[in-house]
Amino acid sequence: MSDKIPLAGVIGSPIAHSKSPLLHRHWLERYGIRGFYIPMDVAHADLKQVLEALPRMGFVGINVTIPHKETILSLADSVSDRAALIGSANTLIFRADGKVYADNTDGIGFIENLRQGAPGWDPTAGPAAVLGAGGAARAVVAALSEQGVREIRVSNRTRSRAEALRAEFGPKIVVHDWVQAAAMIDGAATVVNTTSLGMVGKAEFKVPLDALSPDAVVSDLVYVPLETAFLREARARGCVAVDGLGMLLHQAAPGFERWFGRRPEVDEAARAVLLDA
Repeated sequence: MSDKIPLAGVIGSPIAHSKSPLLHRHWLERYGIRGFYIPMDVAHADLKQVLEALPRMGFVGINVTIPHKETILSLADSVSDRAALIGSANTLIFRADGKVYADNTDGIGFIENLRQGAPGWDPTAGPAAVLGAGGAARAVVAALSEQGVREIRVSNRTRSRAEALRAEFGPKIVVHDWVQAAAMIDGAATVVNTTSLGMVGKAEFKVPLDALSPDAVVSDLVYVPLETAFLREARARGCVAVDGLGMLLHQAAPGFERWFGRRPEVDEAARAVLLDA
């Protein structure tokens, strides 16, 4: 058995707001694992040097957050297919030979959260409607496509970003103007808000949900507040609504397993750690 204590962490700038250290420390304590998870504020100019130094310091991997998720791809030695497709990485694994492997677990986190919050969710039940076309939307679109959703409708305030998704993901992406977002929801079996609309301190979510089917599964990636106006109205219309906190939890689990050797449980105790923070 090695005497080395595995180190992991999260890099970004700023980083003090990150809840990831609380979650990983909870799992480390829960499973009695000798290890540490450390938040590190790293400037863009220092990114390459820090990435080279961390494996030599005993780090087995790190999470990556804003503003480094895209840049990190060019610094890694190898990149997973899904990270390349999404265009960003949030999880790095430092191999024994010092090589850096970059992956993106956001899509995994989204799907696992959806399946946990809506156990009967069927990706083949009908089209999906995705509001937004940013980095989070790319992960969601990639994951929905991989799960077998045959038509993914995308609407974004800047149409060109939605068109870029269609160019990369192919004809199953159907782009709608933002003014048509309400109509896009009609007949959708899965509806996802990937924008910051409805988040504390951001603009309100004002897309009308009149066309929303009561059979739809609705998810909001926003988790502050936990119960957004979008989810509240969806529930009132009879939909199964899935909040965004679970995605944060589930996207963290694969990294923890790779770094510390145990797949952590995403349960109420884990949710409570973040809700109480």
